[in-house]
Amino acid sequence: MPSYDFALILSRPLYEDELDPLFDRTHGAVTVSIISEPHHADRPPAPTRHHPTDELRSADRLGNASCNWTGPTLAAAIMEVVGHVEESAPGVHVLRVEADPLLTIRDIAERVGRSLDSVRHAITGARGATGFPSSEMSTAGHRLWRWSKVAAWYGLDDPQLIEAKPTVQAINGWLALRDVVPDVAPAPEEVTSALSLVIPHVA
Repeated sequence: MPSYDFALILSRPLYEDELDPLFDRTHGAVTVSIISEPHHADRPPAPTRHHPTDELRSADRLGNASCNWTGPTLAAAIMEVVGHVEESAPGVHVLRVEADPLLTIRDIAERVGRSLDSVRHAITGARGATGFPSSEMSTAGHRLWRWSKVAAWYGLDDPQLIEAKPTVQAINGWLALRDVVPDVAPAPEEVTSALSLVIPHVA
């Protein structure tokens, strides 16, 4: 089965004592943002009903989870990790998914089969090639580039990117529906099954 790279945007980071349950479920394959908080009693209670506008008012307190996960399809992989994260940390909700990863220069070199120097020259235009995509952001002193833009610049067709666009659009719609009117949102396996039927025709 193929492996898929994707990230989940969470309603909050995880607390340190929630990491072990997630590790047990995912064998360390999911990396999450955490809050160091020694006093469990001071933690706000888990909400009984979640609404997406809560996160719009507190976007600076969102969490994230990233992983490389194996599954028969991208949809199946995403849904499996969504379940692991939410069941490991009560009160945490997955708000949306992203499946077009941000990469370092080293990541790019590995994906395109070039040396680090070759990628650096491409970025700077040192050897005549121009128009390399601009970096999306910088973290821990490293610039990050969006893979879809880099792949297009190198003229590479990544079938996972083709699958990712309709899959992410559908699952993000399901996540929004689940938060607003959970009683009518289909079960995760119904979404996965439906996507498995249509993705071969739209991707």
